[in-house]
Amino acid sequence: MPTIAQQLLRRKPTTATGAAEEVHLRRSIGLFSLTMIGVGGTLGTGIFFILSQAVPVAGPGVIWSFVIGGVVAGLTALCYAEMAGAVPASGSTYSYAYATLGEGTAMAVGACLLLEYGVSTAAVAVGWSQYVNQLLQNVLGWQLPVQLSQAPEQGGIVNIPAVIVIVLCSLLLLRGARESTTVNSIMVVVKIAVVLFFCAIAFTGWNTDHFHNFAPAGFAGIVGGAGIIFFSFVGLDSVSTAGEEAKNPKRNLPLAIMFALIIIVVLYVLTSVAALGAQAPDKFADQDAGLAAILQNIIGSAWPGTIVAIGAIISIFSVTLVVLYGQTRILFAMSRDGMIPPVFAKVNPRSMTPVQNTLIVMVATSILAAVIPIDFLAEMTSIGTLVAFLVVSLGVILLRVREPELERGFRLPLGWTIPILSIVGCIAIITQLRLITIVVFVIWTAAFLVFYWFYGRTHSKLQVGPGVVDAEVPYTSNFAQPSKSEIREAAQRRRAGRK
Repeated sequence: MPTIAQQLLRRKPTTATGAAEEVHLRRSIGLFSLTMIGVGGTLGTGIFFILSQAVPVAGPGVIWSFVIGGVVAGLTALCYAEMAGAVPASGSTYSYAYATLGEGTAMAVGACLLLEYGVSTAAVAVGWSQYVNQLLQNVLGWQLPVQLSQAPEQGGIVNIPAVIVIVLCSLLLLRGARESTTVNSIMVVVKIAVVLFFCAIAFTGWNTDHFHNFAPAGFAGIVGGAGIIFFSFVGLDSVSTAGEEAKNPKRNLPLAIMFALIIIVVLYVLTSVAALGAQAPDKFADQDAGLAAILQNIIGSAWPGTIVAIGAIISIFSVTLVVLYGQTRILFAMSRDGMIPPVFAKVNPRSMTPVQNTLIVMVATSILAAVIPIDFLAEMTSIGTLVAFLVVSLGVILLRVREPELERGFRLPLGWTIPILSIVGCIAIITQLRLITIVVFVIWTAAFLVFYWFYGRTHSKLQVGPGVVDAEVPYTSNFAQPSKSEIREAAQRRRAGRK
């Protein structure tokens, strides 16, 4: 029986063991669809509604907030690219932490990811609700009453549209991964077109005066704005959750992550510049469906705002779909490892999707979206995302030390420089978040670790027993580290097995 320390620090192999009884998902997602998962899970949140939360904090300096967020996300995306090419498994950061930092850390990261994906699903669903109301006002001349479209803290009772979008996305996911990614790719193309349409009209209302007091709260305000909008980069992580369903994952996952990042950052910065040039910073505060409202004020007519509202509804639906997908795949990986109950790893033989898993996530995120306001949801998502990004960057360093001969689809340049800068950037943004956000995050993580202590620790598939092969021990234990010759021999065996 392993000691408690050995249980907390035991690691999974970086490649699948190939156990016949292990449940696997179908590989059906190509490079284009993977890139669209990244863009679809990211483009929409930061553009269509988060400006109303970030501009009051950073002022016009929110442009630099997006740049800072993009740089930190970019450094981390490169780390994700190396990890995804080396450990192409379902489960994203959780799987990477399990392979590099050990089981206890992986469980803490799992808590971060459940917070990141579950809460971001609720956050973007609330943003979707705002644009549904804007569209109803423009087309029909009426809106849903506040009681049915806002959280209790904002004067409502329940946010019905937010619940509806989560249910619709869940039903689509139940159809299968290939069908879901095809629909997502179509929606991504539409929303890129809508974003460019917004920018083209917004630049006609350009007013240089809007940038005079560029950073009213100084650099601290800009970094604080970066903390708020950082959750809008969560889609990059979504790409890596598809590791087990991706075709040629060692090549396609790194490429998809980098392509998605470039598209996202360019569009974020372009849209924030256009929006601030067209509307004074003091008008962004608590503005629902902000981009649609900006166009209506410029043109003096409802039709441009209606187009943007339709685009936003499609866009945010796409984001909700992707983050729901990521949430279910992380739970699938954790359940298959024995960390959480087996119900989350049960796969429907016809659709090859985790049906019960998806339904449970649908109910939980619907409750969050129905009753919690968007500003708190956004910050909670940001801290979960930042901690997950930090762990991936640290994992890149550790995996290079422990398994230098491991085949990688992509290898970071400049040695450890990029992972270290990524870690520093994540810590800098975390320090700017509100204290209540950090406290709630710590409490949530602690509660999840308590669950691990009483359940996951004893149900882990790495728990020593009759099924453990002696030859695997060097790759599943932090105490029995393999020698360089053992690492080279293992790499040769893996390569030989693929031929």
